[in-house]
Amino acid sequence: MVGELIVKTHPLDDALRADRLPHIWCPGCGIGTVMDCFVRAMKASDTPLDKHICVSGIGCTGRVAGYLALDSFHTTHGRAIPFATGMKLANPELEVTVLSGDGDLFAIGGNHFLHAARRNMDINVFCVNNFNYGMTGGQAGPTTPRGSFSTTTPAGNVDDPFNLPHLAAALGAVYVARWTSLHVRQVEKSMARALQKKGFTFVEILAPCPIGYGKSNDIGEGLDELELYKRHCIIDDGAPLESLQIDLTQDAPITLGNFVDIERRPYGSPLREEA
Repeated sequence: MVGELIVKTHPLDDALRADRLPHIWCPGCGIGTVMDCFVRAMKASDTPLDKHICVSGIGCTGRVAGYLALDSFHTTHGRAIPFATGMKLANPELEVTVLSGDGDLFAIGGNHFLHAARRNMDINVFCVNNFNYGMTGGQAGPTTPRGSFSTTTPAGNVDDPFNLPHLAAALGAVYVARWTSLHVRQVEKSMARALQKKGFTFVEILAPCPIGYGKSNDIGEGLDELELYKRHCIIDDGAPLESLQIDLTQDAPITLGNFVDIERRPYGSPLREEA
């Protein structure tokens, strides 16, 4: 029958602010897919939704916090990790996750990432990496691949970008992974694993930004960048971390996987076991 109602509710309705949908992200953007994976990972976790906290900074990915029907904080630019740190220290029972973009976390917010990781703060940091400042005009950022064109690098980017998994692992993160918004099942499972861990976890998710990065580099629409991921991505959990640099300007492989999964004393736990 035409117009027959199949279901009255969506399985994720209780975790989303449906009154704020549809979202404002551009066509082809991968952030909505990442948000879906995050919500599914939270719902599958052993922690009730009312104990989950989502913190974001400024940027396209920072909008995620406003769409979640749980305690969430859209903070000042680059300061999501300090806000998350304060929340975790004030109430250790909370499951605190920072979900933000590459510019917010690794440019203005880079110093906070360094120290939260080395201290092994018990928070999760999920970074949507779309290789540019998508919200403010498509400028080059700390993860823009060398040779890429942007509004601030019209002759090609001369800087080497951060190798984010290598950086996180070197700082002592207990869980480090990289996937793309094409690999939805792996992203969801990776986030779920991070939520299980005690200590500082990091997941990088590569995502298309067709209006910013894609247009400037002749990649095409969002689906075209997903096709690029499909052609070039390889999964190798044991890959040397120093080899994980990304170059989208050449026919080069992009390595994905779960690279680090270790145990380390989280910040705030006793230095010595009680006798």
